[in-house]
Amino acid sequence: MTVKPIEPITLPPSQDIQREGNCLKEALWQWLNQEYLAEQINEKIASAACQIYIRQRMEGENDLGSLVIAMVTEMQAFDFRKSFYSEFAVANAMSDLILKSLGYDPCCGST
Repeated sequence: MTVKPIEPITLPPSQDIQREGNCLKEALWQWLNQEYLAEQINEKIASAACQIYIRQRMEGENDLGSLVIAMVTEMQAFDFRKSFYSEFAVANAMSDLILKSLGYDPCCGST
């Protein structure tokens, strides 16, 4: 069986990065609250992730894989001790939310 590599996903240029980031923050916050428990820390997690996303996009990062790596790396500075989550869970959730917003099935990678 031949394994076919996953094609990179390039995000389209943002028309309004602040609006896009805020929508992503709200979606992530909602996801965090629904996945386990609605905790106060979830809003701070979503805000921190949103700031990283906005900054990365403003710096010209459009590759979803690179955004996920940046999210994991930068979220390591966040104190997750009061949360069920980790930087990996947050980066994966952000990736899934972005994929869904683009019309992809996060599970299978198809549109």
